[in-house]
Amino acid sequence: MGTDSGRTRPWQGRLDAGHRPVQDEWNSLVLNARTVRSWEPGIIPGLFQTADYARCVFDGLGELRDIPKDTGDAVGARLQRQEWLRLPDRTLHQLIWEGALHARLGPPSVMAAQLDRILAVSELDTVSLGVVPFSAGLRLLVGSSFTMVDERLVVVEDWHAEHWLDDTDAVALHRKVWDAHARSAVYGDDARQIIERARLSLAD
Repeated sequence: MGTDSGRTRPWQGRLDAGHRPVQDEWNSLVLNARTVRSWEPGIIPGLFQTADYARCVFDGLGELRDIPKDTGDAVGARLQRQEWLRLPDRTLHQLIWEGALHARLGPPSVMAAQLDRILAVSELDTVSLGVVPFSAGLRLLVGSSFTMVDERLVVVEDWHAEHWLDDTDAVALHRKVWDAHARSAVYGDDARQIIERARLSLAD
């Protein structure tokens, strides 16, 4: 895995066999990690996704990139990664922009179940969840999503590629970005209230 760090890794070519191999690669990356920090402004993070929500995500990306359709296998691999949350001595520090809770990547029934899932997972001892509200005073612009693994590797995804950054300066910069968003976030009951309001809005 380390041989690919510090590189831009275009999706073209990597997805020739579908999404499952990339999900397996992520599983290997996360499996031995002790701490994961993630900032997600656009969608529900993978470690929180239900099967139906993940299916909507992979179907949309598969159509966009015109790759072999392996949605079932990709969803299974993504759900397998969620077992990491139940391992001892692991911690997920997850930040979500409120907008991600309202982005309807599936029908209302799928979104309702997905928001219920976030509420349930947020109760795990291994999970620290912060939600950055629309009303928060931001210290930085929202920016791109990224995941930091054990303070040693940052993975940034865009439409074209994954960027694996392992040099000290890049990791330190993304940690500062994460900390800035963390100061704008709310936690505990305040975060759950925002999630519950998003669920209620599905009836509108």
